[in-house]
Amino acid sequence: MSEDTGRLRIGYIPLVDAAALIAAVDKGFAREEGLDVELVREVSWSNVRDKLNLGFFDAAHLLAPVAIASSLGIGHVRVPIAVPFNLNLNGNAITVTHELFAALGAEAEGDLADPMVSARALAKLAARRRKAGEEPLAFGMTFPFSNHNYQLRFWMAAGGVDPDEDVRLVVLPPPYMVDSLAKGHVQGFCVGAPWNAVAVEQGFGRILHFGTDIVARASEKVFAVRDRWAAENAGTLQGLVRALGRASALIDDPAGRDEVAALIAAPARVNVPAEMIRRTLDGRLRIAPGVERTDPRYLLAGDAAATRPDPVQAAWIYAQMVRWGQTALSPEGLATAKAVFRPDLYDAALGTTGGAADGVGAFAGPEFDPDDPAAHLLAWRAANP
Repeated sequence: MSEDTGRLRIGYIPLVDAAALIAAVDKGFAREEGLDVELVREVSWSNVRDKLNLGFFDAAHLLAPVAIASSLGIGHVRVPIAVPFNLNLNGNAITVTHELFAALGAEAEGDLADPMVSARALAKLAARRRKAGEEPLAFGMTFPFSNHNYQLRFWMAAGGVDPDEDVRLVVLPPPYMVDSLAKGHVQGFCVGAPWNAVAVEQGFGRILHFGTDIVARASEKVFAVRDRWAAENAGTLQGLVRALGRASALIDDPAGRDEVAALIAAPARVNVPAEMIRRTLDGRLRIAPGVERTDPRYLLAGDAAATRPDPVQAAWIYAQMVRWGQTALSPEGLATAKAVFRPDLYDAALGTTGGAADGVGAFAGPEFDPDDPAAHLLAWRAANP
């Protein structure tokens, strides 16, 4: 495709964290940049990854860890990816069946709202089930290279659960999570909005933790392009980033959120009630029947602190990949991971100059140093020999 010409095909999964991308197209911001964009709805992250890597998509709404895994060549062929825009920080939650919540409560020594208390309760429950010869509890997550996987593992391991031995982690596409919980295929899951809220509204489960309880700031979904495409289509990419910037500003303005929620809720997009989308954007979720929780950090998709790609986040994701055996630790691997997140492209398009990163903020373990992931890994090995 020659620069600034032709129709752009961009893949996405029906999730609230595609808000900026959906608004950029459906509100007309991309068209005002002279861009003709077709948004293509997909069901699975493997489909999105493969179509982006093979060139069927020009860009994609993508799991941040998939962008790094693709650039490292792990789990699939190596295709270097560039991330010029971070679509959101946070947005995940862990939802469990009512039966599992009650069982955790029976084992808990303290308030289950504390992730360390709930993780230790899960460890005791898993040990009881193993002793009784029962099947391990099953938890759904969206992809091996995902924060859903890493947040479940981080939470469980902090409380003494071995996520590879004491439970089963299974891959499920986001739209299938609620049905899998309702049918008893899994007893819990970690997924992005709106599917946790849908499980609560339909009476199949309750939200145990927001993702922010596990990691305060996590790059969840990114706007991803192939590295070569970025170099060959610089003008087009700048226009896309400008359109995304305008959409994010609309999301950041409470007065614009009803309009954004209606765009996302449309049948051709996410196809859930607009009121549920609006509550998600505001950080107000029903975590159980009659119980609402508010966390303004729940899903951040508006301000520059959330949308500017942060290499610290890339380093954190890389450290989780190493911790869970998906790749080996090396200086080259760390450098490659950090280089995926491109604040330079963001700044060039939006005229920004950057700012200090706020770090990660995991609920357990030492403070994370993005230049020394080995220290992070050693601390956990010492705690879980």
